[in-house]
Amino acid sequence: MVKNKVITVQNLPITVTTEEQSDYICITDIAAAKSDDSRAADVIKNWMRNRNTLEFLGAWEQIYNTNFKVVEFDHFKQQAGLHTFVLSVSEWIETTNAIGIFVKKGRYGGTYAHKDIAFEFASAISPVFKLYLIKEFQRLKEEENNLQKIEWNAKRFLSKNNYFIQTNAIKHYIIPNCNYKEDLQWLPYAEEADLINVALFGFTAKAWRESNPELAKTAM
Repeated sequence: MVKNKVITVQNLPITVTTEEQSDYICITDIAAAKSDDSRAADVIKNWMRNRNTLEFLGAWEQIYNTNFKVVEFDHFKQQAGLHTFVLSVSEWIETTNAIGIFVKKGRYGGTYAHKDIAFEFASAISPVFKLYLIKEFQRLKEEENNLQKIEWNAKRFLSKNNYFIQTNAIKHYIIPNCNYKEDLQWLPYAEEADLINVALFGFTAKAWRESNPELAKTAM
């Protein structure tokens, strides 16, 4: 499955990525709905210094992150709302060991937040934008689910036909050329090693042991 995908929300491209089987949305892209790309970082900083934002982030981390540093979080919460308080994403992550937000460099770079947090951030940008974001995100997940169903059905079809091909080969090639046909009726369900023995030597390991008991004892 493709790790990074792009959805379009009100003509704005928004990147969605998968980390540890969870969906994260680029809030740097979302911030562009309120300001240009050069000021996206400032929009995120202003959002993070808000007390309500910190309480939401802290609550999310305490639910999903067993390594979250609650004491350090309380220190930030006490300062929230003061004119002198400024908090960057990097400082939040490093100080509290948060996992709900991370910074990604390179292609598709920016600040990413878990979908729960990204939707909360979108509320600060615009309630209307948030609704369209949720709508497009749900559409993306539906497409992914449909694709997974198609892939599963294809694998099931190939597996089923592969079984019939192998079984047919056993019945028409291996069994007719075996020395011990009466012992091989179970071959369609045999272990791979026994199938190889039959194909190479004409009988199973069990059949060989029964016909060569003395040699079998020395081989054990």
